[in-house]
Amino acid sequence: MIKAPAWLQILSRSCAALFGGYALSYAASACLARILPLAAADAVIVATLPAFIFYTAAILWAFACSDALRAWAPLAVAVPLALIGFWPQALGWLA
Repeated sequence: MIKAPAWLQILSRSCAALFGGYALSYAASACLARILPLAAADAVIVATLPAFIFYTAAILWAFACSDALRAWAPLAVAVPLALIGFWPQALGWLA
């Protein structure tokens, strides 16, 4: 099996931490703001607070996992969350 150079794995993990973590925290915040049973402004504020925890966890995950490919897992988790959070807006734009 051919192994990628070390700098390429570090670059991949860094990009996964930055972009995947941002996508995860943004999508999770949007999803939580949509499903929390609060007023709109309160739901946004409460949903934004755990975004810092999600982003930090995604960064730690990217550098703690054994494979650079698994570092991109937060981005795979962000897609369903984004669909839940942004689907009603997408339907509004299409209509």
